[in-house]
Amino acid sequence: MARIVVRLTPKAAQDRIDGWDVDEHGRAVLKARVRAAPIEGRANEALVALIAKTLKLPKSRVALTGGETARFKTLEIDGLDEAGLRAGLERFSI
Repeated sequence: MARIVVRLTPKAAQDRIDGWDVDEHGRAVLKARVRAAPIEGRANEALVALIAKTLKLPKSRVALTGGETARFKTLEIDGLDEAGLRAGLERFSI
């Protein structure tokens, strides 16, 4: 199971991944934007859908495991290891 930290910006003009960044703790963070508002979990659902689509996986294999109401989200991708995650997101390289 692969784990990824995402910095989410809701209420954007379009759903997209902006690439990688490094947070204040020195960890790699994927920057993403979604059109959905952060109301009733809609932005979180849109993020899960965006990551699943990007990795060409069913949404059921992507789970939000941390940061439900925070800007930084932790996602776990079932059935994918760290190497597979990097390969799926390589076009957004650091």
